[in-house]
Amino acid sequence: MRVSVIVPTYNEADSLPELAGRLFAALASAGLEGELVVVDDSSPDGTGEVAEGLARQFPVQVVHRPAKSGLASAVLDGMARAGGGILAVMDADLSHPPEVIPQLVAAIAEGADLAVASRYVPGGGVRNWPWLRRFASWTAGLLARPFVPVRDATSGYFALRREVLEGASLDPIGFKIGLEVMAKGRYRRFVEVPYIFQDRRHGKSKFGPREVGNYLRQLGRLLRARRGRGARKTTRDSQR
Repeated sequence: MRVSVIVPTYNEADSLPELAGRLFAALASAGLEGELVVVDDSSPDGTGEVAEGLARQFPVQVVHRPAKSGLASAVLDGMARAGGGILAVMDADLSHPPEVIPQLVAAIAEGADLAVASRYVPGGGVRNWPWLRRFASWTAGLLARPFVPVRDATSGYFALRREVLEGASLDPIGFKIGLEVMAKGRYRRFVEVPYIFQDRRHGKSKFGPREVGNYLRQLGRLLRARRGRGARKTTRDSQR
Protein backbone atom coordinates (compact mmCIF):
# COMPACT_ATOMS: atom_id res chain seq x y z
CA MET A 1 0.00 0.00 0.00
CA ARG A 2 1.56 3.30 -1.08
CA VAL A 3 1.56 6.04 1.52
CA SER A 4 2.02 9.77 1.02
CA VAL A 5 3.28 11.56 4.13
CA ILE A 6 2.31 15.24 4.12
CA VAL A 7 4.50 17.55 6.18
CA PRO A 8 3.72 21.28 6.33
CA THR A 9 6.79 23.37 7.07
CA TYR A 10 7.76 26.85 8.16
CA ASN A 11 11.33 27.34 9.34
CA GLU A 12 12.10 23.64 9.76
CA ALA A 13 15.42 23.49 7.88
CA ASP A 14 17.26 21.99 10.85
CA SER A 15 14.88 19.09 11.45
CA LEU A 16 13.77 18.16 7.92
CA PRO A 17 16.84 16.11 6.87
CA GLU A 18 16.62 13.92 10.00
CA LEU A 19 12.88 13.48 9.53
CA ALA A 20 13.32 12.37 5.91
CA GLY A 21 16.12 9.93 6.76
CA ARG A 22 14.20 8.35 9.63
CA LEU A 23 10.93 8.22 7.68
CA PHE A 24 12.32 6.41 4.65
CA ALA A 25 14.33 4.06 6.85
CA ALA A 26 11.13 3.16 8.72
CA LEU A 27 9.20 2.64 5.49
CA ALA A 28 11.94 0.46 4.03
CA SER A 29 12.13 -1.66 7.19
CA ALA A 30 8.37 -2.27 6.96
CA GLY A 31 8.49 -3.05 3.23
CA LEU A 32 6.35 -0.02 2.39
CA GLU A 33 6.44 2.23 -0.65
CA GLY A 34 5.97 5.89 0.10
CA GLU A 35 6.68 9.51 -0.62
CA LEU A 36 7.20 12.65 1.44
CA VAL A 37 5.22 15.70 0.40
CA VAL A 38 6.72 18.86 1.91
CA VAL A 39 4.50 21.93 1.78
CA ASP A 40 6.59 24.99 2.57
CA ASP A 41 5.23 28.47 3.19
CA SER A 42 8.26 30.38 1.88
CA SER A 43 10.31 29.74 5.02
CA PRO A 44 12.97 32.44 5.43
CA ASP A 45 15.43 29.87 6.84
CA GLY A 46 15.62 28.03 3.49
CA THR A 47 13.45 25.03 4.38
CA GLY A 48 12.14 24.88 0.81
CA GLU A 49 15.66 24.66 -0.60
CA VAL A 50 16.58 21.96 1.91
CA ALA A 51 13.51 19.99 0.78
CA GLU A 52 14.53 20.32 -2.85
CA GLY A 53 17.94 18.93 -1.95
CA LEU A 54 16.33 15.96 -0.22
CA ALA A 55 14.32 15.30 -3.39
CA ARG A 56 17.59 14.34 -5.11
CA GLN A 57 18.05 11.56 -2.56
CA PHE A 58 14.52 10.43 -1.62
CA PRO A 59 11.06 10.35 -3.24
CA VAL A 60 10.14 13.85 -2.07
CA GLN A 61 7.68 16.29 -3.62
CA VAL A 62 7.98 19.93 -2.64
CA VAL A 63 5.07 22.36 -2.78
CA HIS A 64 6.24 25.97 -2.52
CA ARG A 65 3.57 28.39 -1.34
CA PRO A 66 4.12 32.14 -1.73
CA ALA A 67 3.34 33.14 1.86
CA LYS A 68 2.61 31.78 5.31
CA SER A 69 -1.00 30.69 4.91
CA GLY A 70 -1.51 28.27 7.79
CA LEU A 71 -0.90 24.62 8.57
CA ALA A 72 -4.41 23.38 7.79
CA SER A 73 -4.50 24.76 4.25
CA ALA A 74 -0.94 23.50 3.71
CA VAL A 75 -2.05 19.97 4.56
CA LEU A 76 -4.95 20.20 2.11
CA ASP A 77 -2.61 21.45 -0.63
CA GLY A 78 -0.27 18.56 0.12
CA MET A 79 -3.10 16.03 -0.04
CA ALA A 80 -4.10 17.39 -3.43
CA ARG A 81 -0.58 16.78 -4.72
CA ALA A 82 -0.07 13.38 -3.06
CA GLY A 83 -0.25 10.20 -5.09
CA GLY A 84 -0.72 7.57 -2.40
CA GLY A 85 -3.89 5.68 -1.55
CA ILE A 86 -3.08 6.25 2.12
CA LEU A 87 -2.48 9.81 3.28
CA ALA A 88 -0.56 10.53 6.46
CA VAL A 89 0.01 13.86 8.17
CA MET A 90 2.74 14.70 10.66
CA ASP A 91 4.72 17.66 11.98
CA ALA A 92 8.22 18.46 10.76
CA ASP A 93 9.73 19.25 14.16
CA LEU A 94 10.38 15.61 15.19
CA SER A 95 7.80 15.73 17.98
CA HIS A 96 6.04 13.06 15.90
CA PRO A 97 8.44 10.09 15.59
CA PRO A 98 8.47 8.94 11.94
CA GLU A 99 8.85 5.34 13.09
CA VAL A 100 5.11 5.31 13.96
CA ILE A 101 4.06 5.73 10.32
CA PRO A 102 4.29 1.98 9.53
CA GLN A 103 2.06 1.24 12.52
CA LEU A 104 -0.56 3.68 11.26
CA VAL A 105 -0.40 2.15 7.78
CA ALA A 106 -0.67 -1.36 9.27
CA ALA A 107 -3.84 -0.37 11.13
CA ILE A 108 -5.40 0.78 7.87
CA ALA A 109 -4.23 -2.33 6.03
CA GLU A 110 -6.01 -4.38 8.70
CA GLY A 111 -9.33 -2.65 8.09
CA ALA A 112 -9.39 0.76 9.75
CA ASP A 113 -10.33 3.79 7.69
CA LEU A 114 -8.57 6.23 10.02
CA ALA A 115 -5.56 5.69 12.29
CA VAL A 116 -4.62 8.34 14.84
CA ALA A 117 -1.31 8.48 16.68
CA SER A 118 -2.50 9.04 20.24
CA ARG A 119 -0.88 10.43 23.36
CA TYR A 120 -3.91 9.56 25.47
CA VAL A 121 -4.32 5.80 25.22
CA PRO A 122 -2.33 3.22 27.21
CA GLY A 123 1.23 3.21 25.93
CA GLY A 124 1.06 6.82 24.78
CA GLY A 125 2.33 9.92 26.55
CA VAL A 126 4.36 13.13 26.37
CA ARG A 127 7.94 14.05 27.25
CA ASN A 128 9.68 17.36 27.87
CA TRP A 129 6.50 19.40 27.47
CA PRO A 130 5.82 22.44 29.68
CA TRP A 131 2.90 22.03 32.08
CA LEU A 132 1.03 24.90 30.39
CA ARG A 133 1.10 23.11 27.05
CA ARG A 134 -0.04 19.89 28.71
CA PHE A 135 -2.95 21.69 30.31
CA ALA A 136 -3.86 23.43 27.05
CA SER A 137 -3.81 20.11 25.18
CA TRP A 138 -5.96 18.41 27.83
CA THR A 139 -8.48 21.27 27.76
CA ALA A 140 -8.61 21.30 23.96
CA GLY A 141 -9.28 17.57 23.92
CA LEU A 142 -12.05 17.95 26.47
CA LEU A 143 -13.74 20.64 24.37
CA ALA A 144 -13.56 18.42 21.28
CA ARG A 145 -15.22 15.37 22.83
CA PRO A 146 -18.77 16.29 21.74
CA PHE A 147 -17.62 16.31 18.11
CA VAL A 148 -15.34 13.30 17.67
CA PRO A 149 -15.03 9.78 19.13
CA VAL A 150 -11.21 9.88 19.20
CA ARG A 151 -9.50 10.29 22.58
CA ASP A 152 -6.63 12.36 21.18
CA ALA A 153 -8.86 14.63 19.14
CA THR A 154 -6.18 17.30 18.78
CA SER A 155 -3.53 14.95 17.46
CA GLY A 156 -1.91 16.31 14.33
CA TYR A 157 -0.43 12.89 13.55
CA PHE A 158 -2.75 10.56 11.64
CA ALA A 159 -3.27 8.48 8.51
CA LEU A 160 -6.38 7.69 6.52
CA ARG A 161 -7.66 6.11 3.36
CA ARG A 162 -8.03 8.74 0.65
CA GLU A 163 -11.72 7.84 0.38
CA VAL A 164 -12.33 9.23 3.88
CA LEU A 165 -12.13 12.74 2.45
CA GLU A 166 -14.37 12.16 -0.58
CA GLY A 167 -17.39 14.43 -0.31
CA ALA A 168 -16.24 15.86 3.03
CA SER A 169 -16.70 19.61 3.29
CA LEU A 170 -13.56 20.61 5.18
CA ASP A 171 -13.39 24.16 6.47
CA PRO A 172 -10.21 24.24 8.56
CA ILE A 173 -8.53 27.19 10.20
CA GLY A 174 -5.45 27.35 12.37
CA PHE A 175 -3.50 24.14 12.78
CA LYS A 176 -5.99 21.50 13.95
CA ILE A 177 -6.64 19.88 10.59
CA GLY A 178 -6.84 16.48 12.31
CA LEU A 179 -9.89 17.55 14.29
CA GLU A 180 -11.60 18.69 11.10
CA VAL A 181 -10.91 15.33 9.44
CA MET A 182 -12.08 13.37 12.48
CA ALA A 183 -15.29 15.40 12.70
CA LYS A 184 -16.23 15.47 9.01
CA GLY A 185 -14.41 12.60 7.33
CA ARG A 186 -16.39 9.61 6.06
CA TYR A 187 -15.07 6.72 8.12
CA ARG A 188 -16.55 3.82 10.04
CA ARG A 189 -13.60 2.22 11.77
CA PHE A 190 -10.73 3.99 13.48
CA VAL A 191 -7.76 3.00 15.60
CA GLU A 192 -5.70 5.02 18.04
CA VAL A 193 -2.06 3.94 17.96
CA PRO A 194 -0.10 4.93 21.09
CA TYR A 195 3.03 7.03 20.71
CA ILE A 196 5.24 9.24 22.83
CA PHE A 197 5.12 12.92 21.95
CA GLN A 198 8.36 14.79 22.59
CA ASP A 199 8.70 18.55 22.44
CA ARG A 200 10.56 19.94 19.45
CA ARG A 201 14.37 20.02 19.52
CA HIS A 202 14.79 22.70 16.86
CA GLY A 203 13.10 26.00 16.11
CA LYS A 204 10.25 27.74 17.87
CA SER A 205 6.71 26.54 18.51
CA LYS A 206 3.92 28.19 16.51
CA PHE A 207 1.51 27.81 19.43
CA GLY A 208 0.18 31.07 20.86
CA PRO A 209 -2.95 33.13 21.60
CA ARG A 210 -3.85 33.40 17.92
CA GLU A 211 -3.95 29.63 17.54
CA VAL A 212 -6.05 29.30 20.70
CA GLY A 213 -8.54 31.74 19.19
CA ASN A 214 -8.56 29.86 15.89
CA TYR A 215 -9.24 26.61 17.72
CA LEU A 216 -12.26 28.09 19.49
CA ARG A 217 -13.51 29.43 16.17
CA GLN A 218 -13.06 25.97 14.65
CA LEU A 219 -15.14 24.40 17.40
CA GLY A 220 -17.85 26.97 16.72
CA ARG A 221 -17.85 26.07 13.04
CA LEU A 222 -18.07 22.37 13.85
CA LEU A 223 -21.02 23.04 16.13
CA ARG A 224 -22.86 24.88 13.36
CA ALA A 225 -22.00 22.18 10.82
CA ARG A 226 -23.29 19.51 13.15
CA ARG A 227 -26.77 20.97 13.35
CA GLY A 228 -29.14 19.19 11.02
CA ARG A 229 -26.78 16.27 10.46
CA GLY A 230 -27.62 12.79 11.60
CA ALA A 231 -25.27 11.12 14.04
CA ARG A 232 -22.67 8.93 12.39
CA LYS A 233 -21.84 5.59 13.90
CA THR A 234 -18.19 4.71 14.21
CA THR A 235 -16.46 1.67 15.57
CA ARG A 236 -13.37 1.92 17.75
CA ASP A 237 -11.01 -0.96 17.01
CA SER A 238 -9.03 -2.32 19.93
CA GLN A 239 -6.03 -0.09 20.39
CA ARG A 240 -2.79 -1.38 18.97
